[in-house]
Amino acid sequence: MLNILIVEDETAIAETLIYAFKEMGIQTTHKLLGGDALTELNKTPYDFVLLDVGLPDMSGFDVCKKIREFSQIPILFLTARNHEIDRIVGLEIGADDYVTKPFSPREVVTRVKAILRRIENHSTATKQVKGATNFVVDEVANRIQYHGEFLALTRYEFLLLKTLIQQPQRVFSRSQLMDTVWANAENTLERTVDAHIKTLRAKLRAIHADTDAIVTHRGMGYSLLA
Repeated sequence: MLNILIVEDETAIAETLIYAFKEMGIQTTHKLLGGDALTELNKTPYDFVLLDVGLPDMSGFDVCKKIREFSQIPILFLTARNHEIDRIVGLEIGADDYVTKPFSPREVVTRVKAILRRIENHSTATKQVKGATNFVVDEVANRIQYHGEFLALTRYEFLLLKTLIQQPQRVFSRSQLMDTVWANAENTLERTVDAHIKTLRAKLRAIHADTDAIVTHRGMGYSLLA
């Protein structure tokens, strides 16, 4: 059974959504605060998050950013704001869709099911990348497995590791990685690459301590072991 986390401080709206999902046989959990939602997601597996932008304790955008630090779970924003910039920001930080209040609960259910169906229909895109035998990249769900375990990656960690996986043994300079991974991030310094490589190494070693999968080539850049 699907399990959806609803993060919404307006109880009346949450109750209509809970009822609509219950009619479809979908289980829900409701949280009023962003902090409580983050705690819940860290201890309980969910299939989807409905996230209000205007929460009492923190912005829904900030909640989304924190979720993306450890999970690629689908997220649908609920908001009373109808500005284009808000929709753009929401999608850029990792949301899958955006619904403006007032909305029909049935529309929300339909959108959630459509997003989950799209992910399921494209599950065949999960593939073993040729040459990088210990990695599996799911390009639809933006997840990477290492030695059979999913890595908890931020957006840029995912993009950086995927770039290395796609061409194992190729040495990428810092500037090449900046151009590929941080192409749309202004005012980002090359040492950002080093910082992300450091965190990636720690996450890879936590799964397989005997191997340093990322190789440093002094004065040149980084590569991934095949």
